[in-house]
Amino acid sequence: MTLTSHETWALVHGLVLGAIFLLAFGGALADLWSLDARTCTPDGIVHRLRRLRIGTCTMTVIVWLTNLTGTHLVYHWYRAKPPEGAELSGFPRSFLLANPALAGWHTFGMEWKEHVAWLASFLMPAIAFIIMRHGSVLATDGSLRRRLIALLIITFSIAAVAGIFGTLITKAAPII
Repeated sequence: MTLTSHETWALVHGLVLGAIFLLAFGGALADLWSLDARTCTPDGIVHRLRRLRIGTCTMTVIVWLTNLTGTHLVYHWYRAKPPEGAELSGFPRSFLLANPALAGWHTFGMEWKEHVAWLASFLMPAIAFIIMRHGSVLATDGSLRRRLIALLIITFSIAAVAGIFGTLITKAAPII
């Protein structure tokens, strides 16, 4: 089995970087959820905060790398315009738009990936900053912790929907 360079970068973008970000969400959520001074020892709080700081900073880098590889590498191949009279199967955007049954994958799915998915790249650094700046406060301020959990869930949801659309768009019109 061989992969073209386009397929390799699409794989790195979605199945490596994107999947790592989505999987890391579970650890961040669990540590943030359990960061409660009423049920956690002081050593446990220190341990969870260290993991949260490292984890959310790493997630920030990963979500940025995911969006940058998608925007500056994979997206160009997706959007390439076919020469006059060329077979559309090698040109994903044109292929989707030419088929009314598949056009929605571009008009909604790809628009989500192009525009909404970038919100995750802006929300994740905000989450990491709050944890870095106010980490120990999160153990005693349940309201702030719950709001941060909600923000983390929103960020995850945006990225998860983008990942689902990316997978389905690639199935309908692969980048080769």
